[in-house]
Amino acid sequence: MGLRCGIVGLPNVGKSTLFNALSNAKAESANYPFCTIEPNVGVITVPDERLQILEGLVNPKRVLPTIIEFVDIAGLVKGASKGEGLGNKFLANIREVDAIIHVVRCFDDPNIVHVAGGVDPVFDKDVIDTELQLKDLESVDKKLVKSERSAKAGDAAAKKEVAALQKFKAALEAGENARAVQATEDEKEAVADLQLLTIKPVIYVANVDEASIATNGNKHVEALRQHVAAEGAQVVLVSAAIESQIAEMEDPEEKAMFLGEYGLTESGLNKLIRASYELLNLITYFTAGVQEVRAWTIHRGDKAPQAAGVIHSDFEKGFIRAEVIKLADYQEYKTEVKIKEAGKMAVEGKDYVVQDGDIMHFRFNV
Repeated sequence: MGLRCGIVGLPNVGKSTLFNALSNAKAESANYPFCTIEPNVGVITVPDERLQILEGLVNPKRVLPTIIEFVDIAGLVKGASKGEGLGNKFLANIREVDAIIHVVRCFDDPNIVHVAGGVDPVFDKDVIDTELQLKDLESVDKKLVKSERSAKAGDAAAKKEVAALQKFKAALEAGENARAVQATEDEKEAVADLQLLTIKPVIYVANVDEASIATNGNKHVEALRQHVAAEGAQVVLVSAAIESQIAEMEDPEEKAMFLGEYGLTESGLNKLIRASYELLNLITYFTAGVQEVRAWTIHRGDKAPQAAGVIHSDFEKGFIRAEVIKLADYQEYKTEVKIKEAGKMAVEGKDYVVQDGDIMHFRFNV
């Protein structure tokens, strides 16, 4: 499964600069470099040092990291919910992503004009929220009319649906996002077909100046953190200017030295990817052989057959068992033969819950 994140933000907040930095980023593995699927979609490899460890142990013909897609969703301005600017295209694109990366300007620069006349991250966030809420409210209202008609005709299921829709409607009218609604699974199911925009999980990216990276923020970042605290959302600090420079560097040592100058151990991109995985509750497992070493993304809590299904649906249908090795054991014993001899290869059935970092081999029969 691929992770797809939509990058949104008002004009002049640094959204395009960040996306361009991602576009120019040098992939960790030459086997899967960054590429552009469409003018506004880029694919980049997910950095994972465990892949390099496995590569050294197995010496495969190729190494394939898992990937993440970043979508630069353009056209959002005030009035987008009514089709202003590229509003309709924006709203169509955002429905297709797994999570929203909301870039908010948290830096002062008199040379870069702000659409509202001054830097105010809370205002910026609320403008985008309002546009998405208005579009969601429109979707809920349309379905509510149909459900109320069925409910009046005596449809018991429709009556429950009406109650759920009214709950989401009230929240949206109060200026709340759908993700903040304390809904039951049945109530969530009632709006699932609407693909509500504000029900999608979100990460706020505070785009700061270079000085604020070293101090872990500034007054604008603090205002944003306080404003989103009730949502329980992450705020990731990124300097798009710094990321643009990092993206041009190919030498890992040069990159490490550059980051060190700002007191950093990793790039903002890496932090953003890790935050995205945490947000969507994703983990990585590996397959390893002489042909290839490969990373696979699954949801935390997935069982072995589901993990196998990510490779191919036949693997899940005909699942027999999974042979599981822990990376620490691979590092200690070096080869699968020695791992087996030491009794460190576990044989797991259909109820095995896959753990992050597992190295797996599936037995199946179709």
